[in-house]
Amino acid sequence: MRTAEQEVIDLCRDLIRIDTTNTGDLATSAGERLAAEYVCEKLSEVGIETTLLESAARRANVVARIAGADPTRPALLVHGHLDVVPADAAEWSVDPFAGEMKDGFLWGRGAIDMKDFDAMMLAVVRQWKRTGYVPPRDIVLCYTADEEAGSDYGATFLVNNHAHLFEGCTEAIGEVGGYSYSVTSDLRLYLIQTAEKGIDWLKIHATGRPGHGSFVHDNNAVTTVSDAVSRVGHHRFPITITPTVRSFLEQASQALGIEFDPDNPELTIGKLGPVAAIVGATIRNTANPTGLEAGYKHNVIPGKASATIDCRTLPGQYDLFREQLHEVIGPDLEIESVHRQPAVETTFDGPLVAAMAEALRAEDPGAHAVPYMLSGGTDAKQFARLGMRCFGFSPLKLPADLNFAALFHGIDERVPLDALQFGVRVLDRFLKGS
Repeated sequence: MRTAEQEVIDLCRDLIRIDTTNTGDLATSAGERLAAEYVCEKLSEVGIETTLLESAARRANVVARIAGADPTRPALLVHGHLDVVPADAAEWSVDPFAGEMKDGFLWGRGAIDMKDFDAMMLAVVRQWKRTGYVPPRDIVLCYTADEEAGSDYGATFLVNNHAHLFEGCTEAIGEVGGYSYSVTSDLRLYLIQTAEKGIDWLKIHATGRPGHGSFVHDNNAVTTVSDAVSRVGHHRFPITITPTVRSFLEQASQALGIEFDPDNPELTIGKLGPVAAIVGATIRNTANPTGLEAGYKHNVIPGKASATIDCRTLPGQYDLFREQLHEVIGPDLEIESVHRQPAVETTFDGPLVAAMAEALRAEDPGAHAVPYMLSGGTDAKQFARLGMRCFGFSPLKLPADLNFAALFHGIDERVPLDALQFGVRVLDRFLKGS
């Protein structure tokens, strides 16, 4: 009988080899259907009943409930997404969809975002069924579509149309948490996600007087929108330290043996190495220009020009941020809201948090669990709408020299093989103890 540790690598490799690229466009996205069918097959093999739900052609989600020993206890949701961002094979040193193993890593798009955790979930529950183990409470597994493009065809669709499948779930765990940050050889901080910034994707539009490209022109929409984009791109919004970020920086400073100055948090962040990119984006609201649209002919000044801006807001900061952004953009441009999801935050306490910390310490005596805020977003935003406390907890013990943050949506994405097996052991302990 194969153990969860033995098969998690094969499960992850199989999932990587299924191209689930999400371009953000229905026509060009590969879709999650084949991966969803693979998940259903692996769960069905051990007698777990599944529900497969398509929100659009090829955009498939899977939900399964494993009955626990005490049906009166609230259920726990364990969720992961099946889609991945695009990968240009010409930029990679390996085929991004080959699932190649070399140098102690499993390489491929989705290796850490987030087919690693998808595989851990499968490996653990398959082992339970093979051995006859019954968890202490109901566990609801959910594999979603479309997380990488805003969740419309995945978690949003499920919450809006099939909320009954999550009946009784009061807590949830998902991606981008539970990974290690090495302080010394015998001390590792494991970052548990208790908060994540809100998403506010915008378009700004400028209008001007169209005309011939050879004329002197003082009302050019391209110039107007470019000036606004430059102002936004160079602007730094005020520092705001939320409770989650303060707790992380205080504990990280103590572990590093440095003093935390709340008036200069960037001093501490600058000493965090690879995780500084994530943490550094959680001390203020951000707005980053990501695209420009204008013109249709080289010698014609267009009457309209637009830009896209990716805004990420701290919990409780949305209204203030919008006021500040309006001032930066200026009064002469139209602001169009394209997609918005509010920030989420919960406290770092309670039996579930204790179970996470205990499971980590059992597998790594040098583990110290700390809360942190994710600068990006996950499906947790949607499940929080159902009243769940949401955490990022997909455990990985990482090499001290691995730039983990750079692997998210990056070139040569890969996960250490021993980290996958570590994650299975921790997830198993955690679910049994929660």
